[in-house]
Amino acid sequence: MPEKSRNVKERLYRLLILNSSPHGIALGVAVGVFIGMLPLYGLHTGLVIVAAFVLKDVNKVAIFLGTSVSIPPTVPFISWAGYSIGTFVLGGTYPPFPWDFFSHFSYRELWRLYLPLFTGSLILAFVSAVVFYVLIIWGAGKWMARRQRRARA
Repeated sequence: MPEKSRNVKERLYRLLILNSSPHGIALGVAVGVFIGMLPLYGLHTGLVIVAAFVLKDVNKVAIFLGTSVSIPPTVPFISWAGYSIGTFVLGGTYPPFPWDFFSHFSYRELWRLYLPLFTGSLILAFVSAVVFYVLIIWGAGKWMARRQRRARA
């Protein structure tokens, strides 16, 4: 591996584990995933910065990495899942999310659709954050243990 590539990889590794335990990394990813799945479009970065300052034991880089769950190709699927969960939980008569909705757009109708979207997205975000936390704490624990074994050898 070229020296420059190894140097960059080592710096990224140090940044990721800076003052972090497997719990800190996993909590950071979980918080990022939670924020990233909320339908607060345009506010994710601000919420992540606030979370990074408020949460002391969390890896700051991991929070930002966690929000990458909501990249443009995944946003429609996350929104659809959130809306579907929200309509199920809230009951009532909510229309499917048709494309022709946008040709008859009104803010009153938007609020009617946003309530189940936000409600379902909260549930989806919480469940996803828990799943990511469990997976990352397990993976980070194994990864750090392996790195320590290599360092001792």
